[in-house]
Amino acid sequence: MLSPPDMLILGAAALLFFGPDQLPKVARQVGRVVRDVQMTSQSFIREMERAADEAEIAEAARRTPSEPAGPTTREEAGAPQPPPV
Repeated sequence: MLSPPDMLILGAAALLFFGPDQLPKVARQVGRVVRDVQMTSQSFIREMERAADEAEIAEAARRTPSEPAGPTTREEAGAPQPPPV
């Protein structure tokens, strides 16, 4: 992050380099470029998150069996039951 004195120095340098006539045009162009870079970055991040979500869903679908794998209780397995107390 630039401190206020740093921004003042950059502003003065830009004014000397581009002149008072070109500086507003250059500033607008820089603003457009920064906005485009931010939009592209956000779009890339959204696409990566979407792809990660799809991969997680696909992985969960592969791990979740469509049918039970086998008996889940002793009764279903046919194992002898302990006597009631």
